[in-house]
Amino acid sequence: MIEENTIKNIPAISTQWSATDYIGTFKVRSALGRKAYVVKPGLYKIGNPDEKSEVFVSANYKLSFDILRKNLSGLNSWILVLDTKGVNVWCAAGKGIFGTAELIRKINSSKLHDLLNHRRLILPQLSAPGICGHQVKEKTGFKVIFGPVRASDIKPFLESGLKASESMRTVRFRFRDRLILTPVEIFTSLKYFAMVIVFFSILSGFSSGGYYINMATKQGLTSAILLGSAYLSGTFLTPVLLPWIPFRYFAAKGMIMSGIVFLMLIFFKVVDLSGFLTIGWFLISLGIASFLAMNFTGASTFTSLSGVKKEMRIFVPVQVIFSSAGLLFVILSSFLL
Repeated sequence: MIEENTIKNIPAISTQWSATDYIGTFKVRSALGRKAYVVKPGLYKIGNPDEKSEVFVSANYKLSFDILRKNLSGLNSWILVLDTKGVNVWCAAGKGIFGTAELIRKINSSKLHDLLNHRRLILPQLSAPGICGHQVKEKTGFKVIFGPVRASDIKPFLESGLKASESMRTVRFRFRDRLILTPVEIFTSLKYFAMVIVFFSILSGFSSGGYYINMATKQGLTSAILLGSAYLSGTFLTPVLLPWIPFRYFAAKGMIMSGIVFLMLIFFKVVDLSGFLTIGWFLISLGIASFLAMNFTGASTFTSLSGVKKEMRIFVPVQVIFSSAGLLFVILSSFLL
């Protein structure tokens, strides 16, 4: 039996989200305070767990922790939180901070040997790249069991005797999954986007005859529309339409999406461009959207580290050339007026 005082000293947590939890989730989904959205590493209890209860392992990124506890509703269980520096399970495993050494440390510091009469831990499947199960077994005596990909499958996983079906093991990256991640992409670069709009608005006032405020106002609006379309093409349209856009590279997908949107703006006469200005803004739009779309590789299950590095080697120079050439054409158009 576990000593009563020992259990009392372990923090109890609810499986119900509070208003603060929902607000916090909205904020981090919008790239606000992500690095500070953490929970203290250590052992927690849900309900009234005993020495037979299962132990689930989580990262200390609070959203990962919250999703896990929410899906443990009705279960008496333990949650062992590793110190992943506020990084989610998948990314932390890739970085090695949701790793074997940290898991061993937390098993020992939480004194799980004294709490349990079994020696098993249930880890999220996406933590597998960072965990060497046989080393954990050798050092602590605990067997590592990789649970399902999604926390919502935990209860069926338990009911099946800790056996995962093919569906539970399959990593899906569907429309809804990608849509949820787009606010992070949109808001992360927003301040730089605003600075670029200001720059082009000021630039639009220059001409061979001097500087004109009315021209800066008129062309500044056009610049904002074109920059906005490129920005949303890269941060929103490309991620949500990812599987249906041709080519493997995200940067190429961003160019295609931006090119389509740019041509639609011209076709429907949303913007009035001609000559060098058309060429310039077309190249700028492609460069911006391509770069922003490439950023989504870090959120996708469609990529690998080596693949991302290769894509950057190919497309970063292209993005710089397109954007620089486009800027040159825009400047030339101003002084040819």
